[in-house]
Amino acid sequence: MRRPVLLVIAHGSRDPRHAATVHALVEQVRSLRPGLRVETGFLDFNVPSVHGVLQSLAAEGVRDVVALPLLLTRAFHAKADIPAVLRDAPARLRIRQADVLGPSPLLLSALERRLYEAGLSPADKSSTGVVLASAGSSDPEAIAVIADIAREWWHTGWCAVRPAFASASLPRTEDAVRELRALGCERVAVAPYVLAPGFLPDRIARGAAGADVLAEVLGPAPEVARVVLERYTDACRPAVAALGA
Repeated sequence: MRRPVLLVIAHGSRDPRHAATVHALVEQVRSLRPGLRVETGFLDFNVPSVHGVLQSLAAEGVRDVVALPLLLTRAFHAKADIPAVLRDAPARLRIRQADVLGPSPLLLSALERRLYEAGLSPADKSSTGVVLASAGSSDPEAIAVIADIAREWWHTGWCAVRPAFASASLPRTEDAVRELRALGCERVAVAPYVLAPGFLPDRIARGAAGADVLAEVLGPAPEVARVVLERYTDACRPAVAALGA
């Protein structure tokens, strides 16, 4: 049985670093699963568009596609934008929308990887407060998920972990940095919970000016690539079960 094509759907950005990072992550996914066809489509700003990729796949005779939102929380893009684009796909395609990437223990591992690459070590955890800085959303479910992740991460040994948002919600990164200073943490680190550079990650970086450490975005971390493949596998399971019934 031919495996469904994995279509990774990214938001897109005018910032060229965004698309470059998405393509690097997709290459990481391909390296972990040789033989799996992985395509990339963008909702806006970049090419190829999701619509264009779906049209090309249908023209080639592809039947099964798993569409995976390259998103960390289930907010507006995952609930509205992407389903709308997929409903417009050629009728011959059977499309399953995979779940968003977060939350996942692997993403917490990727966040720690980025902090250690920025200069921290596991020995610093108990004396370091961390700002979990996300893009932000007007969706209460997405905001609650970020708060839950911050609480979960704090229980792994950090002095404190506070959520922050670059848009739509409060607190901002700089406010969370000040709060951790007031708590008495010896050092403060900012961990961007975002996948690729762009306008909002740059805002997070500006808000981190008062911190001791600023980590890089998650980008093509191997842990992120593994989550992508986990979501793909999960999306394929119902079809496999039906065939075996």
